[in-house]
Amino acid sequence: MSTTTSGAERVRSLGVETTGIEIIAESERTASPKDLFWPWFAANVSVFGISYAAFVLGFGISFWQAALVTVIGIVISFVLCGIIAIAGKRGSAPTMVLSRAAFGVTGQKIPGVISWLVSIGWETFLAIMAVLATATVFERLGWGGGTGVKIVAAVVVATMIVLASVAGYHIIMKMQSYLTWITGIVTIMFVVIAAPKIDWAKVSDLPAGPWQAVVGALVMLMTGFGLGWINISADWSRYQRRDAKGSAIVAWNALGGAIAPVLLVIFGLLLAGSDDEVRSGIAGDPIGALAPVLPTWFLVPFLLAVILSLVSGAVLGIYSSGLTLLSLGVRIPRPSAALIDGVLLTLGTFYVVFIADNFLGPFQSFLITMGVPLASWAGIMIADIALRKRDYDENSLFDARGIYGAFDWTSIATMIGMSVLGWGLVVNNFADDAAWNNWQGFLLEPLGLGTWNATDQFWEGNWPYANLGVLLALVGSFAITYLARRGRVAAQEAGASERPFAQQVRG
Repeated sequence: MSTTTSGAERVRSLGVETTGIEIIAESERTASPKDLFWPWFAANVSVFGISYAAFVLGFGISFWQAALVTVIGIVISFVLCGIIAIAGKRGSAPTMVLSRAAFGVTGQKIPGVISWLVSIGWETFLAIMAVLATATVFERLGWGGGTGVKIVAAVVVATMIVLASVAGYHIIMKMQSYLTWITGIVTIMFVVIAAPKIDWAKVSDLPAGPWQAVVGALVMLMTGFGLGWINISADWSRYQRRDAKGSAIVAWNALGGAIAPVLLVIFGLLLAGSDDEVRSGIAGDPIGALAPVLPTWFLVPFLLAVILSLVSGAVLGIYSSGLTLLSLGVRIPRPSAALIDGVLLTLGTFYVVFIADNFLGPFQSFLITMGVPLASWAGIMIADIALRKRDYDENSLFDARGIYGAFDWTSIATMIGMSVLGWGLVVNNFADDAAWNNWQGFLLEPLGLGTWNATDQFWEGNWPYANLGVLLALVGSFAITYLARRGRVAAQEAGASERPFAQQVRG
């Protein structure tokens, strides 16, 4: 049975999108590669990028080392997102549905659950930062930053995220194009106002660190930016015209996602390297810690830009997490799936802000842990995309009896095996707050890469905090998949070529 629906069955661009995980009809595939610039730019033109610089310098590296890995790490990570986005054009379905070609229709639920947890977690984290930033700015303005302000902020932020996510693709794309200009202009103003605070002499004196620390900063930048979005990147390219060039999709995706973070993180390196108070304050309140460098008159525009930029990123995540929920077999309309995930985000935000005494550290530790299997999934998907010469067999994406089968045990075993190895080479950055996660890094001592100091709860040596496990999971999974699944992919495409509805075009 064909899964393609007609355009008449959907609410058009001015209404709520009811399209779920089914194949997008040809009549609705009207987007061009340049349209991908807006959602990715809007979601990443955030002052949070400036705050991220403090985490980079936390590896004990110089400004020039940090600037180099900023450019390399962010650009590469969004190029990888762009490669995954090619699958959206080839299959006109959400990322996790397309993942069925690599893992099997049923086997895809393994990475699907991880993707769903990561999406919900990161978007909740963005909402939490928006609430904390609001409280800090209000306190600076003398308007109070207590419980009442946080409650109102949490309600407003959650409502904006949920409404936009429920509305769907068309409204989100329009919203993102407007948010790009608003947040972009205010962010530029922030840079101009804060620029006099830069002390070049102090920045230049930052000592260089070992190259292992440079690798650690690189991995953190990759996971914090492009790899944090990679599990949803095809969701926004599934409306692309079938004749869209794959290279153009990669280029516009990477340009939209990377250009703002690269510039903002580099500026943040200058600012955090010049101001010790800003640098130390970011750990507790990543956005609010930037407020002290601003004049009072600019605090309200700054807060507006912060909220809109964080909401913009959270909307993309919740929209996609709803699609992922549907790909796991939950049979509800797409708006309802987005609403469920939005409610979970809201509950998580309220819990962290108002109830939990020590939750943010463990929360981030959990997200970092999930980043290893997500990197493995990305390596498998990128290899799968590279091996395929044709568009996806649409019906087989929804039928375990089709050419993709129910389970692809090679991909599943690769993901499990590389995740275990990856966890053995990453460490828990929140050892005190999340002691239950200190099992990670179990391969470091046997391989002579580091020593665990049980007394002070930290790893000694240059290698542990390089977090090589993420790179190992990504690169290793790609290599294994590219070599081990060549024959299987060729057989799948040979089977698809016998079906009249299979497409023969590669972007």
